[in-house]
Amino acid sequence: MALELVLLFVLGTISLLFFIRRVLNHTHRVQHLPPSPLALPIIGHFHLLGPLIHRSFQALSFRFGPIFSLRLGSVPCIVVTSPKLAKEFLKTHELSFISHARSNAIERITYDSSLAFSPYGPYWKFIKKVTVNELLSSHSVNKFHSIRADEYTRLLRLFSERAESCRAVNLSEELPRLCHNVIGQMMLGKYSTAVLSNTERAEEARLVVREATRIFGELNLCDFNMVWKKLDFQGFGKRIEDTHVKFDDLVENIVNQREKLRIKNNKMNEGEEDEKEVKDFLSILLDMLEDESGQHKEVGFSRVHIKALITDLFTASTDTTAIAMEWALAELINHPIVLEKAREEIDSIVGNGRLVEESDGPNLPYIQAIIKETFRLHPPVPMVTRISVEDCKVGEYVIPTNTMLFVNNWAIGRDPKYWEKPLDFWPERFLEHIGGGHTSGMDVRGQHFQFLPFGSGRRICPGINLTMNMVPSLVAAMIQCFDWKVIPSKKLNNDDVVEMDEKPGLTTPRAHDLVCFPVARFNLLNILKP
Repeated sequence: MALELVLLFVLGTISLLFFIRRVLNHTHRVQHLPPSPLALPIIGHFHLLGPLIHRSFQALSFRFGPIFSLRLGSVPCIVVTSPKLAKEFLKTHELSFISHARSNAIERITYDSSLAFSPYGPYWKFIKKVTVNELLSSHSVNKFHSIRADEYTRLLRLFSERAESCRAVNLSEELPRLCHNVIGQMMLGKYSTAVLSNTERAEEARLVVREATRIFGELNLCDFNMVWKKLDFQGFGKRIEDTHVKFDDLVENIVNQREKLRIKNNKMNEGEEDEKEVKDFLSILLDMLEDESGQHKEVGFSRVHIKALITDLFTASTDTTAIAMEWALAELINHPIVLEKAREEIDSIVGNGRLVEESDGPNLPYIQAIIKETFRLHPPVPMVTRISVEDCKVGEYVIPTNTMLFVNNWAIGRDPKYWEKPLDFWPERFLEHIGGGHTSGMDVRGQHFQFLPFGSGRRICPGINLTMNMVPSLVAAMIQCFDWKVIPSKKLNNDDVVEMDEKPGLTTPRAHDLVCFPVARFNLLNILKP
């Protein structure tokens, strides 16, 4: 009996020592992480998050400071809400946080080969180089100028017809449709009509793109715990699979039709497309795939990757650009003095004998300031997200591998420490001769860490050139040609004010469609090309 008691005492002592050591090690690790709210078992800090996560993170930063840690399910997270810390994570320690966090939806719908979300490595470097050089560089964007000009004209004609018949237009539908058409023709060229030749098919494609971007932005708890993934109690699994099947059917038909057309042309000894026609992105990708000696062989580039790029570019480019234009117009409607100043600039530089063009952009600094101010208050993507690929020491904290990083762009853009009158829509802050100060020289290219509408560094949004050509010119054309009368809101007392609520998403879409009556300021048909 005595021996048994001794053994029991020894085992108990050893167990206690192991327990104490484990607690001390855990405490040691926790002390190397930023401060954190109280977590609940299993779910972690999910109970602290509302539908608009960037707003929830901002509220937590008021309590815990500009950097804090969370646990979402079983996933450790760091949230940053200051320019200084954003620079630390995104520039000083960029290679430690070089990859984007991915979700089940993103991996499935983009064939786990997304340009935006692929891990940093040879494949990502290759597809980024190809996409930027052939589609999204300044030179390539300029090559496709005529496509955008034709789409601008089509949209303005629609507005003119609605103005003449006193009918409203839903800009939340028409602006994404324009962006969809532009990126579709840039990627697929005139041959896109082989698949998207009728209105019903084109509308189906647009709706699939919108559903994909909606799923990408929704909080799927299955991404944060393997057990939850098996249960799928939110029903995301079926939605993801249904969207993938629809999207795959769309891009498979596009690629298949083009391949058939290329075979037909080859048989007719027309292996080359008309030299006068700008070669679209899909043709370039298929040419590359057929080249047996190309660099693509080193990274295993295949037909599936072509489908992934088409899917990725449709989802990444359509909503963000359209949403930016919609927010800009809504802010201008709500700020008639700003709108009038913008029109005065347009009238003095462009006049009313022709439409504003993309080439006018550099000569319209107030329009550019309006777009920057829109991006500050309504960044196309409210948070820059990364995931750590190695342990990293940032200041006094040690961030372990596979920690999700959220840089809260939306909150930084509204922080009074870095912005004068942060909640006001005041484009003058970006004009040196009016706003002055440290904000006047800011651009959108990721070098000013209190203003990162497109992210920063190697993973900056590659569509920045296209967006900064389209958004200022089309917003300027819409206010040059039309007044915009809003449909009265039941929520607001002022009939001339647009509601500015957001809804959840990977982007920051408006909660309510922007439906307005366009009122022509002059006879637009006289200056629109036939």
